[in-house]
Amino acid sequence: MSGPFGPRGPLSEAVLGLVTAGPPGAGRLLAPPGPVTDPWGEDHQLALHLCYELHDRGLPGVHPGWEWEPELLMLRRALERSFLAAVRAAAEPVRPLPEALERVLVEPAEGTGPSHFLLAEGERRHVREYLVHRSVYHLKEADPQLWVLPRIHGPAQAALMAIAYDEYGAGRPERAHSLLFARMMAAFGLDPGYGHYLDLVPAPSLAVVNLMTLFGLNRALRGAAVGQFAAIEITSSPGSARLAAALERLGGGPDGTLFYREHIEADAVHEQLVRRGVIEELVATEPELERDIAFGLAAAEVLDDRFGDHLLGRWRSGLTSLRAPLPGPWD
Repeated sequence: MSGPFGPRGPLSEAVLGLVTAGPPGAGRLLAPPGPVTDPWGEDHQLALHLCYELHDRGLPGVHPGWEWEPELLMLRRALERSFLAAVRAAAEPVRPLPEALERVLVEPAEGTGPSHFLLAEGERRHVREYLVHRSVYHLKEADPQLWVLPRIHGPAQAALMAIAYDEYGAGRPERAHSLLFARMMAAFGLDPGYGHYLDLVPAPSLAVVNLMTLFGLNRALRGAAVGQFAAIEITSSPGSARLAAALERLGGGPDGTLFYREHIEADAVHEQLVRRGVIEELVATEPELERDIAFGLAAAEVLDDRFGDHLLGRWRSGLTSLRAPLPGPWD
């Protein structure tokens, strides 16, 4: 994490207060955070995000031993259960897997999401905000999905590994998608440091990434993890084409458009690979995961819709979509 951030309520305050007081095992107890009331809210999503970062790149000044501290894991589990229950309720009814796949394969005739807005009427300030939102995931792109690899086997594992190999640059570090995204941020005058804008990123953006990690870290949810990842790969190519065109229109040069131009072709290939190589093979060997995969697809739609509704609602009202305006000029 390269930027400062603070708590957003009693849950995130309790997490930060515990892990920043020193290494675990010193007899400290987690302060009672109070009831978990809103799993979609800022406090809940930040607290869960902080717990998950201990499994990724860690938190500044926090001892790595907190990653597996039982008391903190108990809180994380409570946060996960509440969030997962809310997602399940919002995703119902879950369609049969063939129908769920067909749904994400066909784009609506009248697109209304953020990529459509940015292409048709977006301004440079909107693009900069969009990149800040997406930086929570794209600066560590594919990391949450790697938790799934040891939890599936055979052809499905090999196909998923092939996709991940591309995400990390296919043997060329400078082509890793996270680095391409960092270059794009810099091209638009943004700080590409990991976690630099965490304090500005609202709950709908954190929730998208939190769900990826929740699915990936829990073996029982490996089918849902595959479904959510499939939704990303299947829908990415056309959206990336719109975003590349939008960023070019708004002054993005080679560095400012390469990330999305890369995804136009790569994810068109990944779409076939994730459907045929991952999902079909996984269902053939573990048919009991079919409904979980369908749930992952539905959950991805729920989270993406909430994210898109937040952005468009704020932008169409003339407001920033972040928790506070970005510093510096908007144009």
